[in-house]
Amino acid sequence: MSASQTSSSDVPADVPTLLVKIFGKDRPGITAGLFDTLAAYSVDVVDIEQVVTRGRMVLCALVTEPPPGLEGDLRSTVHSWAESMKMQAEIISGLGDNRPRGLGRSLVTVLGHPLTAEATAAIAARITKTGGNIDRIFRLAKYPVTAVEFAVSGVETEPLRTALVTDAARLGIDVAVVAAGLYRRAQRLVVMDVDSTLIQDEVIELFAAHAGCDDKVAEVTAAAMRGELDFEQSLHARVALLEGLDASVVDKVRSEVRLTPGARTLIRTLKRLGYQVGVVSGGFTQVTDDLKERLGLDFAHANTLEIVDGRLTGKVTGEIVDRAGKARLLRRFAAEAGVPLSQTVAIGDGANDLDMLNAAGLGVAFNAKPVVREAAHAAVNFPFLDTVLYLLGVTREEVEAADILDIG
Repeated sequence: MSASQTSSSDVPADVPTLLVKIFGKDRPGITAGLFDTLAAYSVDVVDIEQVVTRGRMVLCALVTEPPPGLEGDLRSTVHSWAESMKMQAEIISGLGDNRPRGLGRSLVTVLGHPLTAEATAAIAARITKTGGNIDRIFRLAKYPVTAVEFAVSGVETEPLRTALVTDAARLGIDVAVVAAGLYRRAQRLVVMDVDSTLIQDEVIELFAAHAGCDDKVAEVTAAAMRGELDFEQSLHARVALLEGLDASVVDKVRSEVRLTPGARTLIRTLKRLGYQVGVVSGGFTQVTDDLKERLGLDFAHANTLEIVDGRLTGKVTGEIVDRAGKARLLRRFAAEAGVPLSQTVAIGDGANDLDMLNAAGLGVAFNAKPVVREAAHAAVNFPFLDTVLYLLGVTREEVEAADILDIG
């Protein structure tokens, strides 16, 4: 589906206007032909909207009333022209322009695989119940998920987000709600977690496999998840199990790291849009520095495994990157990038990412645990990282067009 709209200066509410609607099979020349026909009657264009879905066009033109005595002739001529083009026409008399949209403008992005009629009906009904009005619906992507954007007015963003996110899990869809405005296409900073977000792996587990202590590392991780250890305690406990491991294992671990599907597409597209991209990780610089170089990232920060005489000491050096540290790094990256915090996007999957997700202008929970999904501004529960692009208003067609230009 595609849509376009323009609007002229305000028309007084008591001025007679005509809504001219043309619909039928799309073909070149329909829009030009309609306005050539209307031009003979000295009307002014107040508003235009055109939508094409699976080869069927709906073209609406809101125009001022023609000079006295010519409306009947205009109607007859438009109907005759439409018939000659094998289209249908409908002309409705009225007064003034469209009714003013209510205060509060939001963009609601809905992701489904598939996007069912039941889910769409529920979302539309919930928008209405919150006092919102759907002004426009636009498809952003048809694969790997169906992504649809609703432009909504009449309700503030936060209560709308709360209402819709509550329904999303029950409906088996993902919903993101952001305030509408020019910032949607402004330069932004995107910062991601690494383990189980940018990559499919947990780096500490890759190191542990080489050290033969997988089970022990898993036990410490489970204790941390139960709340028996905080992140820093669990980090030190797990890294201690790597003591004595030959440093040559670093290259092996780097080669074993698997990017999440869609990760390259996400980063490549963001960079083409002029965004800056960074990663923060509770993992290790021995891996994140390599990812930064390979993927062309602007920022990267993680913990550092200490290596002495060619072997891991079982310790980390420098400032620990924990839950609070990730939020601090987001702010630091934003300051260095010259991007307001409100223009930042954070993506993560674990409780360790919550402070960062909440600090960002848009926090996205990616295949995250329920507690993280509930706290984040938006959630994506599909295994493709590039679906985050749709939450930023980027269409699949724009991604593919950029890829073609890049190849060319």
